[in-house]
Amino acid sequence: MQTLPLPGLEPIPAGAALVDPHAGTVETLGEIAQLVAELRGAARAAAEASRAGSTERAYASDWQDFNAFAVRIGRGLERPAVPETVALYVADLARRGRAAATIARRLTAIAVYHRAAGLISPTDHDVVRAVVRGVRRQVGVAQKQKTALVLDPLRTVLAHIPDDARGLRDRALILTGWAAALRRSEIAALVVADVRVHSEGVVIRLRRSKTDQEAAGDSVAVPFGADPATCPVLALGAWLDVAGNEGPVFRQVDRHGNIGGALSSKAVATIIRERTAAADVVGDFAGHSLRAGFATTAAAQGRSESAIMRHGRWKNAQVARRYIRHATQWVDNAAKDIGL
Repeated sequence: MQTLPLPGLEPIPAGAALVDPHAGTVETLGEIAQLVAELRGAARAAAEASRAGSTERAYASDWQDFNAFAVRIGRGLERPAVPETVALYVADLARRGRAAATIARRLTAIAVYHRAAGLISPTDHDVVRAVVRGVRRQVGVAQKQKTALVLDPLRTVLAHIPDDARGLRDRALILTGWAAALRRSEIAALVVADVRVHSEGVVIRLRRSKTDQEAAGDSVAVPFGADPATCPVLALGAWLDVAGNEGPVFRQVDRHGNIGGALSSKAVATIIRERTAAADVVGDFAGHSLRAGFATTAAAQGRSESAIMRHGRWKNAQVARRYIRHATQWVDNAAKDIGL
């Protein structure tokens, strides 16, 4: 193929070598092409890493759901999607009982995929915005929250956990997650090297979290408990004596007591759900119940908002206050003792 000259530049013969004045190396056009291809791959990987893996998977699922809807109404090949298609999709989501937060995430996914293809996103159109506002009023914007595992139910759950290998793991998982106000993903990601013994307890290093996608890192101090039966530090030590002092902290345990690989974040939620059910503790429990339970209990016992936020690594005060308000709604109650 003939090389076309550019204004002010002479065409470069196909077999010519180029000298990089900065690197001091000689490269052929073929080597440059290979380098460009490698850099494109690295740039693509960096762009994909800009969002958490869980976010990427959620967006992919949302985009697939939107495409399935578009095919169902005969508009599957439209690119960019027309605003009416997106507006109809929002109405369909509301009819299917999807929450406002889910609808918002689906629209974000549509926008992300359009912009990645260099297309204008239809989600910004006034028609789509108007439908979204109406749907939000219809379905409400309150988020469904898991039941907080506060102190007394926590003690009940722990009392029903046996002392076998799986029980040692689950007691350590629940107590560590609760006392450190950990997210389920943070519990699953812990490795033994992240736990440092201190004279007053342990310091847990968090390499990455939901609000720290660039892995700046953080740490949380977990003190010894007053009661050995509910001490997170002693429970963690008892489990690690069985599981070993390297690799993932919380591991799979089969029915024979054999210890395997790391738990997934989904498995963490399942353990909490199963242990609360086994103790007949009523509520909609899952992974977030530990973090919410800590914040609610700490607020009820008079810990300051700043101390709770610092320990739980909350960046948004409004989010932390959801638990604090629930715990203190009977404290300084405006309707209390006013003569009724």
